[in-house]
Amino acid sequence: MNEQAEKTGIGSTETPATDPRRWLALLVLLLGAFLPPLDFTVVNLALPTIRQDLGATSSAVQFVISAYAATYAVFLITGGRLGDLFGRRLMFMTGVAGFTLASVLCGTAWSPNALIAGRILQGLTATAMAPQVLASIRILFPASEQGRALALYGATFGLANIFGQILGGVLVSAHPFGLAWQAIFLINVPIGLAAFIGSLFFLDNSRAQQTLKLDVGGVALLSLTLGLLVYPLVEGRENGWPLWIIAMLAGSSVALIAFIRFEKWLAAHAGSPLVELSLFRNSRFVMGIVMAMAFYMQSSFFLTFSVWLQSGVGMTPFNAGMATLPYVVGGFVASLMSSHLMQRLGARALTLGFALQVVGFGIVMLAASKAASGGLHIGLACAGLGWGIVVPSVIKAVIGSVDQRHAGLASGVVISSLQIGAALGVAMIGGVFYNALGASQDLEAYTHAFILALGCNVALLALAGVLSLRLSNQGSLTSLPVSATES
Repeated sequence: MNEQAEKTGIGSTETPATDPRRWLALLVLLLGAFLPPLDFTVVNLALPTIRQDLGATSSAVQFVISAYAATYAVFLITGGRLGDLFGRRLMFMTGVAGFTLASVLCGTAWSPNALIAGRILQGLTATAMAPQVLASIRILFPASEQGRALALYGATFGLANIFGQILGGVLVSAHPFGLAWQAIFLINVPIGLAAFIGSLFFLDNSRAQQTLKLDVGGVALLSLTLGLLVYPLVEGRENGWPLWIIAMLAGSSVALIAFIRFEKWLAAHAGSPLVELSLFRNSRFVMGIVMAMAFYMQSSFFLTFSVWLQSGVGMTPFNAGMATLPYVVGGFVASLMSSHLMQRLGARALTLGFALQVVGFGIVMLAASKAASGGLHIGLACAGLGWGIVVPSVIKAVIGSVDQRHAGLASGVVISSLQIGAALGVAMIGGVFYNALGASQDLEAYTHAFILALGCNVALLALAGVLSLRLSNQGSLTSLPVSATES
């Protein structure tokens, strides 16, 4: 970026279309985007080995997952805003370097507490890295190319899930270099190094055009709000929803009100609020956030599906992981096609994606009730195709509708919404599953609980599909408004 561009950031005279390095920059960004979902998937498959090797309790093993998830969800919005303030390349490189070092800490952990500390550091540094990927796509590419770039972003998640399912089993079983579970963390190191070195050569340090200051009070209040919301959602079911968990959920509403009032006060006194509340006057932005949350509540499907296969059907953990491959492969293939679909169908691509998921999961429910494995694979592949279409489409609907100067903030909001949706899904729909299961341990009981829980996901996806029809009536995904106050 030239000197004038470096001073003004997004307000430079150089348009994204004139930057010949933008596709190489995207490759570097996608290496960073690849790390968090890969890490999350492989850790799930290695938990039994981790517990045995470190002598960890069941609650400590669960916290290896939840500590990362909670930290990641809570600080994403702040991470996105830091990119707007201090530069997206700087924050991306900081996040990649921190995530790589945290992975080394996890891979050399000598105790459950050391592993949990490493996982918290992974979650924290991922919040500095992840929002910069979407924000940079919003800045680097003109509207005509954003669909293709977002399709590759969605495909990266599918690829990470595929590699995670395969690598998780292979690395733990093969013991490369005499390592067992440690290898699932250390595999992040060469990927992180490649992303860090690539960012030195191909990324520009774009930032918001206006001179802004970090809203420390807003960071504290928003982090408190999300912490009081996300932690109970992650830990509530395992702890039996004690009174202190309920009190935290109630306190999140109070903290949210305090945060909104503080942000309004700061804006009225010529400050730089952490969150531009005017974004939420944009109906397309708000609708996209709601759809994203409803969509990602299907994260409960992976929990209930795995429990049904292992505890009900009697599969091994590795075979249960491999059983999800039709879904993740379908998602990967559809992600590659989604750019073409968005160009042809506009916002109706979202409706198509949600419809495929509803049909696919409906087939899975029918196949599960009749113990038909062939139908199960077909349903999973169909639902995966829908996932691959929805991910880039809903992200484009959200980040494409805001001003470029708030690209980092909007990216943090959308990824945080996905994580909160995932936590809500596991807490609420997972609760439906376990309540329906009760004390029963036979296949029929597991199947009934699984079908009931998946039916909840289907209802949410159908609701999101209806909302996407409203979005279609407001305009296509290829011609999104850019004003933060436009509705």
